Amino acid sequence: MKKIFKILVVAVLGILAYFVIATYPKLDLISGFSAKSIASGHFIDKRTIETIEKGDNDIPLLNLATNTVDESEQSASSSVYGLKKRKAIYREGLGATLINADFDVHKPYLIPKRNKSTSTLPFPYGNSEPKDTIFQEVDYRKLKSAVNSTFDASDTKEKRTRAVVVLYKNKLIAEQYSTGFTKNSSILGWSMTKSITSSAFGVLVKQGKFDIHKPAPISEWQDDDRKSITTNNLLQMNSGLEWEENYSSICDATKMLFLAEDMGAVQLEKAPKFKPNTQWNYSSGTTNLLSKILRGQFRTHQEYLDFWYSAVIDKIGMNSMLVETDMVGNFVGSSYGWATARDWSKFGLLYLNKGNWNGEQILDESWINYTKKPTATSNGGYGAQFWLNAGGKFPDVPRDMYYCSGFQGQMVAIIPSLEMVIVRMGLKENPDFDFNGFLKKVIESVKQSKAMVE
Repeated sequence: MKKIFKILVVAVLGILAYFVIATYPKLDLISGFSAKSIASGHFIDKRTIETIEKGDNDIPLLNLATNTVDESEQSASSSVYGLKKRKAIYREGLGATLINADFDVHKPYLIPKRNKSTSTLPFPYGNSEPKDTIFQEVDYRKLKSAVNSTFDASDTKEKRTRAVVVLYKNKLIAEQYSTGFTKNSSILGWSMTKSITSSAFGVLVKQGKFDIHKPAPISEWQDDDRKSITTNNLLQMNSGLEWEENYSSICDATKMLFLAEDMGAVQLEKAPKFKPNTQWNYSSGTTNLLSKILRGQFRTHQEYLDFWYSAVIDKIGMNSMLVETDMVGNFVGSSYGWATARDWSKFGLLYLNKGNWNGEQILDESWINYTKKPTATSNGGYGAQFWLNAGGKFPDVPRDMYYCSGFQGQMVAIIPSLEMVIVRMGLKENPDFDFNGFLKKVIESVKQSKAMVE
């Protein structure tokens, strides 16, 4: 009996040792991720805590968290076995922000001044329901089958698609949502937000107020090797700065998103690892540094907050969009943009139409061309805060496709040769979700598209 007891004690100690070594260092990130996810999903999209736990937080380690919501305080708190409690607060206009013990929740704060569209034009250019449009070249039965095939049957979690919207020749031709989601559901785009950040620079360039080819305006870099890094290098993820982005571990990206007060400062403080324009390296820190650079272009913080919306988002009627801020009040341009699937498709349509929105040139066509020009060191896979299919990642999709892409399989695909925008929002990404197959099926529903692809 004593021998069995000793074995059990050793086993328990072994488990505890493994927990301490392997899991304990991650607890801050686990509880931080969970609190932020609960606060955003509950207060932005009005989902219940149970729905978020079962539908968003049901991933390894994250499901260890215990979560609570304080409706009066508009906050969410999470911990793991009572350890490492973290809190995220919601503020109207700024979204949910993960805070630390030093954050003053009573300090006054600014919010963006919005000028949301009241256009009664049919979607996508206005807020009214889209007009029924029949295209002779579209096989609607095949299209419906293609879209439907991306959704799970009841009680399964294989594909985990939440929304699909397809625009063709500026018209809505397909739209579908999973149970619990509708055309009014705001969905986190994750890294698709990077493309929103890029568009803000595009407007400044159009206004003649910024030159992306000059050294980045960062005073801390002026006396070292980083002084030659241009904003263009940053937009193309080609700066040569150190950065690790691996969401399955403790890395630069996870520490930034779930621990940092000023997310833009994290990449700013990194050392150079390569010369600029010699090594492509995907970095969410770079995009938040770009957000910080944008802040420096305005006299006041209010002007910075307003610009993102007045320059692009509200211009094209993305009324549902909300870009969340970090603890110092800067937009988390790398990851925290929320919008309905319809509004995400509007953003794709702006780029499909070469920066023109229903007659108004919001971005120069030259900016669109710059956006989708392959970065020299990306093997045709990346442009300027947009992903590209120029390298043939999706073999059955036209090479001119470029797209916004986000964690867990968010996509706004823009296909100029087919006059198409395809939006898919979900919780599984390539290769677990077959994007090539999905896009191929949608494309093939348009007759003559095969010749266009070839």
